[in-house]
Amino acid sequence: MSKNIFTFVFMKMTLSEENYLKAIYHLSDGGESDVNTNSIADELNTKAASVSDMIRKLSEKNVINYQKYKGVQISKKGKLIALEVIRKHRLWEVFLVEKLGYQWDEVHDLAEQLEHIQSPTLINRLDKFLGFPTIDPHGDPIPNEQGEIVEGPRKPLAQMKLNQSGIVVKVSDTDPSLLQHLAKINIRLGAQVEVIDKVAFDGSLLIKINGHPELYMSGKIAEGIMIAEK
Repeated sequence: MSKNIFTFVFMKMTLSEENYLKAIYHLSDGGESDVNTNSIADELNTKAASVSDMIRKLSEKNVINYQKYKGVQISKKGKLIALEVIRKHRLWEVFLVEKLGYQWDEVHDLAEQLEHIQSPTLINRLDKFLGFPTIDPHGDPIPNEQGEIVEGPRKPLAQMKLNQSGIVVKVSDTDPSLLQHLAKINIRLGAQVEVIDKVAFDGSLLIKINGHPELYMSGKIAEGIMIAEK
């Protein structure tokens, strides 16, 4: 039987500390690169001085490493804590959509609150109750109990060529109004999209979705829709 790796790295973290670690994890591409303090301040919409204070606290807990002029690097322990928060967030999003009937544009802020619940047993039972889902309602992968994230091959819709088709496997969840728009034009996980034409001037696309009438989509929106080619 596999063991839940998160239970071996449990340590008391404040809500703010968890948010910082999650932000650093995302900004560093999963711990692959260093992150500067200005990027963290922009991501969390806070002041550089506040970031400096938090960096000191997180360094003392050995969840990040900081070098002046180089930036912040998340440690192995910090990465696991960030992954645990992300795992809880995405599981709660699945629960809210599948079991409570929320729409995919309504769940992010609620999951932001629920992700800080400190109960590994609750999260393990939630995972089992949901049938061990691998993706959240927007297609983001859910870290498993070993802290592993598995993603198949995919690319932005904007990079697809003429007459190519594929299946929507992930959408950007940063803007609720975008998710509402995508739902209106039948863009959902599993939808089949075919590129009919591409406009070189502005990168917009003429596409067909699940056989519905053709429509134009801006290049900006198409960048946030990930496709698995057929």
